[in-house]
Amino acid sequence: MDIRTLRYVVTLAEELHFGRAARRHFIAAQPFGQHVQRLEREVGARLFDRTSRRVAITPAGERFVAQVRVVLAEVDALYDQTAERPSGGGGPLRVGVLGFGAGDRWGALRGAVHDQLPAIVLEHHELDLADQYDTVRRGRVDVGLVQHVGEIDGLEFEPVLSSPRVAVVPATSAMADAARLTAGDLADCHWVEVASREPSLRAWVGGAAERGAPAVRQPSAIPTAVAISGRVCVHGAAAADYYPRPDVRFVPVDGPAVEVAVSVRSGDRRPEVVAFRRAAAAVRRLTGTGLLV
Repeated sequence: MDIRTLRYVVTLAEELHFGRAARRHFIAAQPFGQHVQRLEREVGARLFDRTSRRVAITPAGERFVAQVRVVLAEVDALYDQTAERPSGGGGPLRVGVLGFGAGDRWGALRGAVHDQLPAIVLEHHELDLADQYDTVRRGRVDVGLVQHVGEIDGLEFEPVLSSPRVAVVPATSAMADAARLTAGDLADCHWVEVASREPSLRAWVGGAAERGAPAVRQPSAIPTAVAISGRVCVHGAAAADYYPRPDVRFVPVDGPAVEVAVSVRSGDRRPEVVAFRRAAAAVRRLTGTGLLV
């Protein structure tokens, strides 16, 4: 049993799809599945039920994943307490990314960073809805690509792009074929719970989930949660390209767009951090409004 495989199992519990879960770890689906199967043999329990059409977590899997989350949090905290960062730059720039991050602008963003610092190494770290701001604020990553929902204590932001707001609804819903929805259309719906304590992010979502409902931690898992639960949620329009599902629809809805921004710790003026911020600003200028649809 290794830490990497434990992370795989948590991701699979969020995605309930081997292909999507594997892509989040930059690994092919087949070896990803082999790691999960090996872990199931080690613990002596089936964590997931698989058919040709769906993946479902078992009761044993739910208990196991809950314990694994605690273990991984402790491992990450231990790393934070003991890892030494090189002074004056020297190590890779740790880039935390929520969801699709810079979307189709990654090539331009990376190029703009390397134009300033040709030797810099960019290191990918995955963020989730619950920890996207704290991970940057606590220095676990150097910069973050996060959802910008207003001022956050301890952070500064550089806008990168916007993606129009859409409602994610079941394909069988009466709203699925609507040309456009309003907030009123969704007022009486049951909502997917989003894992964030940040008031401004919860206000952006707008809907209130039932108390005790399971919380989604990854933007990529929202369509799956909608398909399984029959509830609704909101997302950026680009989600239809990055997280498509045949059993949900992405319907334009009134309300504020998804704003993606580079986040850094307040007052962080290290050259590599400044270079990343400048690159983000340059990419937004080159793409006009920064609109990602």
